[in-house]
Amino acid sequence: MFSKYYVPAGSSADGDFTTVVTPESAGWAESSLWTLELAPGASVHLQSGENEIVVVPLSGSAVIVAEGTEIALTGRTSVFDGPSDFAYIGRDSDYTVASAGGGRFALCGARAGAKLPHRYGPVSGVAVELRGAGNCSRQVHNFATADTFEADSIIACEVITPGGNWSSYPSHKHDENSDVESALEEIYYFEIDRSPTGTEGFGYHRVYGTAERPIEVLEEVRSGDVVLVPHGYHGPSIAAPGHHMYYLNVMAGSGEIRAWNICDDPQHTWLRGSWDHQDIDPRLPLQSHN
Repeated sequence: MFSKYYVPAGSSADGDFTTVVTPESAGWAESSLWTLELAPGASVHLQSGENEIVVVPLSGSAVIVAEGTEIALTGRTSVFDGPSDFAYIGRDSDYTVASAGGGRFALCGARAGAKLPHRYGPVSGVAVELRGAGNCSRQVHNFATADTFEADSIIACEVITPGGNWSSYPSHKHDENSDVESALEEIYYFEIDRSPTGTEGFGYHRVYGTAERPIEVLEEVRSGDVVLVPHGYHGPSIAAPGHHMYYLNVMAGSGEIRAWNICDDPQHTWLRGSWDHQDIDPRLPLQSHN
């Protein structure tokens, strides 16, 4: 039986949107995600409402028009071709997403208290971080994290995990506001690279809680799947050998400070020290544009 925190590909589709996760559907208050699929020459007119929105091309190019501001996104062929440029849309705004060549686009959302200016995020400004070592090596695109891009609430990044590797590990949590942790609802959206012969790949994702706040999720994930993390420790995300794993993380919380502060599972935090004596996976970075 699937967990209620697992949203299989296509199960939340609505019109041009192949994925729809809202605070109402997730049962929480802040974070949202839509994945939009446009045919060549197609466009959609949208409203941001209470949300600030970050538009990230998953594949293809787009032009975003919001209240007289036009933002052209070069995009990329696929999520495994390095980071992309992106667009930020403030709350309470009408905007249009159009694509001459067609494509797929992630609309990352978070409830926002302030309306900030619409603006362009160039690919040259996306910090590419190689995190971990050995079979815990992964590539992180910090395009809308708290220390790289100004926003009201949203925190968003992308992670590439080479086939056979583990990421989001050691397992960690961010479900309470304290001196060392920030309460953030988190969405994981997955895409899995096909094999050289074109066959479909898969991975696994784990979420587990504490005695005080239990949660149990262990799902096989494929392209287009979503896992919701309302609280608890999450990780590892495991890429099957032969298939690179991509996931998009969208986070937001109600705390006064926009920050990604985490606590490791104390049973596994020792692992970080072991990376000091290991090399980063030589397959990384994967086709980075930076």
